[in-house]
Amino acid sequence: MTTLKLDSIQVLAISGFGIAVGVYLKRWIPFIERVNVPTSVAGGLVFSLLILGLRDRVINFEMDLVLQRVLMIAFFTTVGMGASMRLLKVGGRLMAVFFGIASLGALLENIVGVGLAKLLGLNPLIGLVAGSVSMAGGPATALAFGGTFEEWGVESATVLGVAAAMAGIVSGGLLGGFVGGGIIEGKRLRPASIGDGGAAARIDSADIAPPPESSGANESIMMNALVIAVAMGLGTLVSLGLNAGAAGLGIRLILPEYIGAMIAAAFIRNLDDSFRFLRISQERVDELGNVALNLFIVMALLTLRLWELFNLALPVLMIITAQVLLVWAMARFLVYSLMGRDFDSAVASGGFCGFMLGTTANALSSMEVLTSKYGAAPRTVIIVSLTGAFLIDFTNAAIVTAMANWLR
Repeated sequence: MTTLKLDSIQVLAISGFGIAVGVYLKRWIPFIERVNVPTSVAGGLVFSLLILGLRDRVINFEMDLVLQRVLMIAFFTTVGMGASMRLLKVGGRLMAVFFGIASLGALLENIVGVGLAKLLGLNPLIGLVAGSVSMAGGPATALAFGGTFEEWGVESATVLGVAAAMAGIVSGGLLGGFVGGGIIEGKRLRPASIGDGGAAARIDSADIAPPPESSGANESIMMNALVIAVAMGLGTLVSLGLNAGAAGLGIRLILPEYIGAMIAAAFIRNLDDSFRFLRISQERVDELGNVALNLFIVMALLTLRLWELFNLALPVLMIITAQVLLVWAMARFLVYSLMGRDFDSAVASGGFCGFMLGTTANALSSMEVLTSKYGAAPRTVIIVSLTGAFLIDFTNAAIVTAMANWLR
């Protein structure tokens, strides 16, 4: 069988084309857009299916994925760069409560996943892959951790993680509006700003908007890209230091490559918030992160070994079903109760389903459906967005790493 070898530049070009394919797919198939399947995932899966169809029949592919690692670390570095303490103060006490619930949710997703994996006679690490790695983490985290779990003996961890993440995205997209709307209508809730002069009615618009970037923010793509590159380099030193420190304590610790970069980026960002020596532009950082993320996902999906999925499809589906039930119960009872038992907490419940089973885009879409139908909940949108966009990535990575090292 002929094998076609593609170098890193050709793989990069194909990955860019894959994003374009995803854009057109979302235009042609409204359901894909409705449940917020990421553009890169849609296009990348088309390529994965094509490669699967050609494999051992027409032609096999061998790809140089040297850029995949760079793009992965670059994306998670931009996530760390978003961890501004100024933004965290916007949500106040409710931000801390919601973040705590989300972190608990990531832990429970792993407990449920590992428990069911053991009951089904599977490697318990598979429970982590079908737990918060792919649920709260989404496709990017599943792909980032996939190789590490495969090194730890979990065959097909990458393909399992992506399949679980896809199922979670669809489930979260369908569940968020249903849960939030059910609470609002069942409890006959309404925005506090309508008619009753409640607390939300007295919130000033300045309180619900993130602190605006300084007019002196550096809008140069070059400068912001250089800051990201420096954070990536410093992150390698942070990771080495953490591993060395753990080894000195007699602990065999294995960290995902991007953890150090996230920590370094968060440190740089908060230094810059205080002293403005770099004037980082969050808008530019997000743009660069989005480019890196989409190229990384397509690049990773190009080598997805779909033929390895079939034997574990049913057990993983059972675990995912349990995860959906867990997130539903937490959103319906825990989030709604602890966030205030009001209209805003009902909207937060819908957003919680979105990102704990998929992506922040799912959460935003679910909340948009609720707010456009029932009324605005601006503070809740900010709290859920900040938690889903980067806060949960920090705790999720820590939880997964700790549990994986323990289970090994």
